[in-house]
Amino acid sequence: MKSIALFFLSLFLFSCSTSTQTEVDTLVTNATIYTVNAAFDKASAMAIKDGKILAIGNTDSLLKKYTSKAILDYKGKFIYPGLIDAHCHFYGYGLTLQEVDLRGTKSFEEIITRLKAFQKAKNPAFIVGNGWDQNDWAVKKFPSKTALDAAFPNIPVVLNRIDGHAIVVNSKVLQMAGITAKTNADGGQIELQNGEPTGILIDNPMELVFKIIPKPSRKTQIAALLDAEKVMFDYGLTTVNDAGLDPDIIHLIDSLQQAGKMKINVYAMITANQKNMDLYFKKGIYKTNQLNVRSFKMYGDGALGSRGACMHKPYSDSPKQFGALLSPVPQLKAVAQQIANSPFQLNTHAIGDSANTVLLKIYKEVLTGKKDRRWKIEHAQVIQESDFDYFKLGIIPSVQPTHATSDMYWAGDRLGKDRLKNAYAYKKLLQKAGTIALGTDFPVEEVNPMLTFHAAVARQDVKGFPKNGFQIENALSREETLKGMTLWAAYSNFEENEKGSLEVGKWADFVVFDADLMQVEASQVVKMKPSNTFVKGAKQK
Repeated sequence: MKSIALFFLSLFLFSCSTSTQTEVDTLVTNATIYTVNAAFDKASAMAIKDGKILAIGNTDSLLKKYTSKAILDYKGKFIYPGLIDAHCHFYGYGLTLQEVDLRGTKSFEEIITRLKAFQKAKNPAFIVGNGWDQNDWAVKKFPSKTALDAAFPNIPVVLNRIDGHAIVVNSKVLQMAGITAKTNADGGQIELQNGEPTGILIDNPMELVFKIIPKPSRKTQIAALLDAEKVMFDYGLTTVNDAGLDPDIIHLIDSLQQAGKMKINVYAMITANQKNMDLYFKKGIYKTNQLNVRSFKMYGDGALGSRGACMHKPYSDSPKQFGALLSPVPQLKAVAQQIANSPFQLNTHAIGDSANTVLLKIYKEVLTGKKDRRWKIEHAQVIQESDFDYFKLGIIPSVQPTHATSDMYWAGDRLGKDRLKNAYAYKKLLQKAGTIALGTDFPVEEVNPMLTFHAAVARQDVKGFPKNGFQIENALSREETLKGMTLWAAYSNFEENEKGSLEVGKWADFVVFDADLMQVEASQVVKMKPSNTFVKGAKQK
């Protein structure tokens, strides 16, 4: 009888203890969690309910308070807030997965080989390729239409340079687009040789070609978005800032998300043309739990690699070239003024020191008296010494650390020693702005955010070059880098109250690694890959 009484007493006590526990959807335990809160605290457990963090703290404490049918024991693995790419081309990257990948090619002959293989496999009526970079070739000169004409005399071929600011096309495309030596090339360049186009187009004239490229079918557009999403989750990205989208694609993203077919969070920058501005000024900011449409993307100039970045003084390796603004200053200012009079954010591509001067002055003028607008300079790549103080005015530098380690081999040739000192100056920008948003600009660079982390901290390529880091004085600390890829990126999107750190009330967007990103040898960071990626408490990888 005594043993029976003890049994019922223990059963009663157990039921009492369990009845006080709160049921949650998921309970993460025994992890090393970097919360990235204001104190940069660590925790070991999280309780997740309805996609949000209900509690975060000590494992033993949370196990007493919460119960779940999904208890995840991570056995000391390392958890960080879901990673954010603050500047990329998510949809554009997805399209490249449907086209010819030219990244990593070491010669134009290799490009021709890839194009022929694609033609044989797909039999396309129009060939588009992406990712060539003449700086990776033995002969570091722009290609021409000659080899393309020989290989593809009747099929139109358009090949996008890796920075998206130059293309090479064959004669068939020039004919279809009506491009001749007399075609207007304002805001860019139509390269000529012996009075005839070589097939190289830089910046604005490229639009004449883009108009004749067949628009992707809806099926292709959907495949592009979903294929890109798989890659994002594989690398631990839970939010992407797509830098330049048209309303049609924004609507498609929204419809896929609403239907539950697409889980990734998207911060959409609307392409800043007058038609799009008129549309969204009427519609207003559009926000769901997955999509945030509250900014416009404007282009100030081209890219450094194609000498399209607008400089105060000529390029050191091409004394007659200054690059160019893509629009006259009054037009840039007019667009900025319209957006300043709306609730929308403006994010402007500015790479050359002259383009940055122009845009920073415009920002200061049109934002005078306006509080907390968080306008961004995308890239902020080459800055005059006197212009850094503009970033004290609440202007956010949105930069891509792998640009520094990709460009460092030839950037000195383009800029010269003096200008190079204030190029890729991420630490200096952070000190002035107080915050910095980090991204990749993929598909210009690789998607992998670990390359971003490594480049920001070590200022080296994946092979550890240069030994002491490229302009190491502008390296970021690991904590600064993690914040730039999480909390500060969220802040730059006006989303710091819902993501970017692992705190009560925020979305349970997080990523799990086997090694500690904050402690592992810098050379090992590039080899790291997440074991799990969660969005709103649901495992995506």
